[in-house]
Amino acid sequence: MTPAMALRLVYLIFLRLVGLLAGAARPSKRIKPSKADYMRLLCAVHAELRAPLILVWDNLNHHVSAAIRRFVDDHDWLTVVQLPSYAPELNPAEGVWSHVKRGMGNLAACGIDQLAGIVRSRLKSTQYRPALIDAFVTETGLVIQSQPP
Repeated sequence: MTPAMALRLVYLIFLRLVGLLAGAARPSKRIKPSKADYMRLLCAVHAELRAPLILVWDNLNHHVSAAIRRFVDDHDWLTVVQLPSYAPELNPAEGVWSHVKRGMGNLAACGIDQLAGIVRSRLKSTQYRPALIDAFVTETGLVIQSQPP
């Protein structure tokens, strides 16, 4: 399984979880996942992959909360590597956002809804480009191995 395939699998599990939260197969409005949702997502990914998880996390509030720290400490199959406070060069998500924003510099959207639609469309098209997703991870210099050395 390539890193991009694993990332897509996590994304699909997340969408399934969000759909369950919304009470529909495809939620029509944005749902902000709670800390408990993140914990359920991690358990679902672990169950699906049947393997230990290593997470590289930024400093999102949910990632550094006491509840999440306790959850990580209580699950030996879960290892978290915390990124420094400001390290965009180590965060693959920054590459995603840079790619999405590229070419939008001269965009004059008619409103926030149009802008949100364009961003969603670009994120969706990125999702189906595994080589591009791998490139975002590679750009950080982080190495993802499927088997321990």
